[in-house]
Amino acid sequence: MELSNSSLVDKIVSLIFLVLLSLYFLTDIPQRLQFYRYSRAVAARLSVIESLVNEGMNKVRNYIVKLGVENPDNVLKNVVDNYFVINPVDIEPIDIIKRLGHLIESNEFKFKADLSRLLPKVTRDTLNNVAVSLSIVSALYIIYKVLKHYYLLGKKYENWILLMQLSVVLPQIVKQLTPYVKAIDDIIRGVPIGDSVGPLVAYKIIKLAPRMEIVEDTIVSRVEIEGRNVYVVKARGPGATVGKPGKAVAKLVEDLQCNVSRIITVDAALKLEGETTGEVTEGTGAAIGDPGPEKIEIERAAVKCNASLDAVIIKMSDEDAIRSMSTEIAEAAEKAYQKVLEIIRTKTRPGDNVIVVGVGNTVGVY
Repeated sequence: MELSNSSLVDKIVSLIFLVLLSLYFLTDIPQRLQFYRYSRAVAARLSVIESLVNEGMNKVRNYIVKLGVENPDNVLKNVVDNYFVINPVDIEPIDIIKRLGHLIESNEFKFKADLSRLLPKVTRDTLNNVAVSLSIVSALYIIYKVLKHYYLLGKKYENWILLMQLSVVLPQIVKQLTPYVKAIDDIIRGVPIGDSVGPLVAYKIIKLAPRMEIVEDTIVSRVEIEGRNVYVVKARGPGATVGKPGKAVAKLVEDLQCNVSRIITVDAALKLEGETTGEVTEGTGAAIGDPGPEKIEIERAAVKCNASLDAVIIKMSDEDAIRSMSTEIAEAAEKAYQKVLEIIRTKTRPGDNVIVVGVGNTVGVY
């Protein structure tokens, strides 16, 4: 009797196993379970990103209300939806950089002109702070909309593989976006951020020397270092702007009739995982992270004048670049300053004209 019961149990277990195996291989139940699992995971992460977007919008809304804007919600809606740049045709590469530069400038001009009408009484520096804060919110909102688009597509077509891919990358995206929301506070308060290290090095060179605006939002100062004429270019501070360093260098080279022996660019650079924050290294080329128009102006100026082009970079993470400047980066600015002086002393001669470009957002740096 015991053997019979044992045999019956074995048969039942085998039958259940076969049924489950059939359900797994002959139906779409596993895929549906995966679909619901990843759908919930993506929805939860998107909710976090949406809260980050709303937090950023609330910070900017409160800021512009204090500045006198009567309809802050309309301003935010117009900014996040209406200002974008369509890339120029690249199938015909002739003058593509010039066309891209024109589009970027036109969009920037339109954006700041509209802000000026909304905030007619604020200073130029405050207007730049508002513009950068709104740009951060706009970027966060666009990223959220794109991610939500793919989430809804995955749900619409029950594509659990697409949802799985989203669930894998979303935790990293959330971690990358969180510092940008915190950065809005620093921009509003006018505190130097990690990306301000290039302008800070420039400030260490010129100190309180006279400044002349050579192109929009970009200044140049002339100082003498051991018999060399050093022309220092940086964005006009202390408002949040990166200026137009490429155009400034091109204009300066033209004014000097190409009598330039060396161009030195100083900028923040993305470090690799495992590298030390604040590490200063020297290389060759234009250290500037713009889409292309400004960088190519510096490169063309160097080629035109047959001038050596040096790059001094300060390594940091994305988070370091957008949050208030850390002690490590502030100390690295002094090292980069000494590195620039060393290049001038050892690689140029008395009487030479040297251009130093402090690249980056000059918020908090005069």
